[in-house]
Amino acid sequence: MAGLVLEAEDLVRVYGRGDTGCAALRGVDVRVEHGESVAVVGKSGSGKSTLMHLLALLEAPTRGRVALQGRSSASMTAREVNALRNAMFGFVFQQFYLVPDQSVLDNVMLPLKIAGVRAGTRRRRALEVLERLEMAEKAPGRAVDLSGGQKQRVAIARALVNEPAVIFADEPTGNLDSATGAVVQDILFDLNRERGITLVVVTHDEDLAARCDRRVHLRDGLVVDGPTGVGGRAGADGPGADGGIPVGVSGGVL
Repeated sequence: MAGLVLEAEDLVRVYGRGDTGCAALRGVDVRVEHGESVAVVGKSGSGKSTLMHLLALLEAPTRGRVALQGRSSASMTAREVNALRNAMFGFVFQQFYLVPDQSVLDNVMLPLKIAGVRAGTRRRRALEVLERLEMAEKAPGRAVDLSGGQKQRVAIARALVNEPAVIFADEPTGNLDSATGAVVQDILFDLNRERGITLVVVTHDEDLAARCDRRVHLRDGLVVDGPTGVGGRAGADGPGADGGIPVGVSGGVL
């Protein structure tokens, strides 16, 4: 499917108010095509995770516009945003965010349960995706008993179970050894290549970034020309996470 899946215009995200406000993003333009793999790169505090949160409709911008397949998120109700996010996006994080004492199967079925899918269909689809990731034999076991690499496979299975158009991956190999991280990378890029799933990857990992079609390079709240020649506008990783530019300070915002 050709065309834009995600579009952001003049994104600004400020945490706090007045003189203590901190500008994480300072005017971002980003466009992501269907089937692309895009690495969002930059030092800690550059705005990588904040940008991902806004593109994924997990947060609203202080100013600017995010559109999904041409439709502005500002035109949607909160219920519509939640339903759309659950149906079209999958998420993979560094910390896995599995429910430790629940079974692997229950963890993978969670997005389908939220979507109101019937129990029998939830189980079938979850087992199918676990089989695809060679984790079906772990389905009855508790998530807490898995290795780090196995937990990340389960997190990917959970991200896939709703057959998303976009997978957002925030440092997906950050807690893994190099060999296991390479396996996780292979899984993500196989999904991108074979199934046409769009990947938006936030990473410090140069090897992972190099495998993506292009990079969006962030520095101090702006998109800058990086080693790959990507330019634009953008910025920090959340309130108090890695800093950000205080509003009113030279180089800040607004």
